[in-house]
Amino acid sequence: MRVLHTADFHAGRLLRGFDRTPEIHEALSEIAALAKSERADVVLISGDLFDTGNPSADAEASVFDFFLRLRDAGIPGVAIAGNHDSAARLDSVAGLLGWVGIQVVAQPTPNPVEMVRHVSTRSGETLTVGALPYLSERRLIKAADLLGGDTGAWRQKYREGMGFFLRRLGEGFRPGSVNMVMAHTTIDGAIPSGSERTIQFDLTNHYTLSGLQLPAGAQYVALGHIHKPQQVSEAPVAAYPGSIIQLDFGEAGEKKQVNLIEVQAGGRPVFTPIPLASGRELKTVRADLDAIEQRLEREKGFTGLLKVVVRAPAGTALPGLKDRVLRAAPGTLAVELDAQQEDLATPELKREGLSLMELYERYHRERRGELPDDLRAAFKEADEQAREEEVA
Repeated sequence: MRVLHTADFHAGRLLRGFDRTPEIHEALSEIAALAKSERADVVLISGDLFDTGNPSADAEASVFDFFLRLRDAGIPGVAIAGNHDSAARLDSVAGLLGWVGIQVVAQPTPNPVEMVRHVSTRSGETLTVGALPYLSERRLIKAADLLGGDTGAWRQKYREGMGFFLRRLGEGFRPGSVNMVMAHTTIDGAIPSGSERTIQFDLTNHYTLSGLQLPAGAQYVALGHIHKPQQVSEAPVAAYPGSIIQLDFGEAGEKKQVNLIEVQAGGRPVFTPIPLASGRELKTVRADLDAIEQRLEREKGFTGLLKVVVRAPAGTALPGLKDRVLRAAPGTLAVELDAQQEDLATPELKREGLSLMELYERYHRERRGELPDDLRAAFKEADEQAREEEVA
């Protein structure tokens, strides 16, 4: 059996106001063509089909066109909702997508075995997929739990909840079938690109899952959520294919891919990355204020999108800086000051490079003394909730 694994489309993504949907549509067309040319029996999509819970019409058209291309090629698929998707919205069209051969698992159910999907392939083999869509830690850890214990205890409770679902999904595996798990989550040791909006902070302080919790009966674990392609477990084999284009400047320089898995029932999978060519390249260019034009002259042949970081002494007046950069490099999306420079608006805070938590700790220390653990935990909880609401 040949299974093509992809994830993190983020259709509808805006980068500094620039719509990346046409590039994403191009990449999805490339993936559909690869599924056909590589003779894939099934395609797995591990969440974040869309960038927001209320995607544009063009974003929906891109994703649905991808599904129609798979149908025309006679290739079925299984998809789960990610943290950027509206689970309710995907659930509402699950029946329709089933008519074109795409089985969608958008929301966890009280009985995890109901999230197991079976796909009959053209070769006569069966793929069994335990499909776990994104499950917010807020759904596993109630407010009452957050009032007591430290963050380590909360993370452990999250792991225990996720472990319950994964164990139950494993119970749906069938002998004589190829058995896989899909999940949209963060595995310990995963390396982010730096563009994943909800996990830009240190992953060691985030809710993660241990690779040891993955069902031993899974022959492959198809992961989504981390945008950098990587394998994170050997037994069972678990991997992130990553996002399908360079979505943000944190992903600049990354080579994008899909994963092709060749496997038979009871056997160890052969896992092959297949590179993708679609999407404009992103690049960050650093230049001194008095040498912007000379530095950007070297980017004349670059056809991608630029972020230009200008190094300038603190307090330097910079009128017309953006226009100056755009004249030299019309493909520039963002112009920023050097990250080492102090925040000109509030230099006493020296905000550059500090996380929101660090800023709050500094503010509290200056006004009221050391930040108590309960306030630190409450602030972290409020910050994470605000991030989720922003995404939704």
